[in-house]
Amino acid sequence: MANSSCVTEFFLLGFSSLGELQLVLFVVFLCLYLIILSGNITIISVICLDHSLHTPMYFFLCVLSTSETCYTIVILPKMLINLLSVLRTLSFVSCASQMYFFLGFAVTNSLLLGVMGYDRYAAICQPLHYTILMSWRVCGQLAVTCIISGFLISLLGTTLVFSLPFCGSNKVNHYFCDISPVIRLAYAETYINELVIFIGGVLVLVVPLIFIFISYGFIAAAILKISSVEGKRKAFSTCASHLIVVIVHYGCASFVYLRPSAKYTSGKDRLVTVTYTVITPLLNPVVYSLRNKDVQLAIRKMIEKARLRFYNSVKTL
Repeated sequence: MANSSCVTEFFLLGFSSLGELQLVLFVVFLCLYLIILSGNITIISVICLDHSLHTPMYFFLCVLSTSETCYTIVILPKMLINLLSVLRTLSFVSCASQMYFFLGFAVTNSLLLGVMGYDRYAAICQPLHYTILMSWRVCGQLAVTCIISGFLISLLGTTLVFSLPFCGSNKVNHYFCDISPVIRLAYAETYINELVIFIGGVLVLVVPLIFIFISYGFIAAAILKISSVEGKRKAFSTCASHLIVVIVHYGCASFVYLRPSAKYTSGKDRLVTVTYTVITPLLNPVVYSLRNKDVQLAIRKMIEKARLRFYNSVKTL
């Protein structure tokens, strides 16, 4: 791809217009990044170690947390370095790689959220057939399909962007190599490329979202048929965490990607992008740990085991 381009590296403008406020942003984003890593790693560890959480719902949550962790690792470390550095360049290949992995994990997350919606539908609306509908084999196949589909779609999107010639400005008006700010620098007509990318965005965002809405329509109807208030509350609580993450993720991603790059506005889009590159991965462990008693109990058990292990090791000394 680099052979068709005059540009050998890209300069990420990021938050350079904010001047000294970049130091404040560095501290804020560093704290958020550490919380994201610790929160998601805690959820992954708890789900893997606690056998009571070895269910399809928590399996998909574990896969989602892993994807979210990788997703932030692709973007945030470079952004943090750029907030303290004047040299904000990325080579052509590095920029393409960053876009590929960012889109790959982002699409994977979108597809996983759709699968998690189906899992809630199967658990609440088809409880007698749940173990068959969501067997471990089916769960594994769904997770692998989400990951492979995510990175194949990402490969198509990244190829459509970086197959274009880049012979003009190399200044990317963003804090990472995202589709809209990069494709605007292309020294060619981009209409066909953008149209294909837009169609891909519709398939990745709108189709799973419609599927989730249909699933929750059936779930709402099933919950209303439950006679006890406690039963309704328990059924709803298992879906509320997923719904919060879905609304934030799909809402922000749709705002940025379901429109042409000509309507890209750096300031507003950067703010929305921060929401789904930082807030959504942060929201995932916070929402699922604070709202979920099973996860809370598993975390307490893990802390207690670690405390006893430490106490016994000190005692032996």
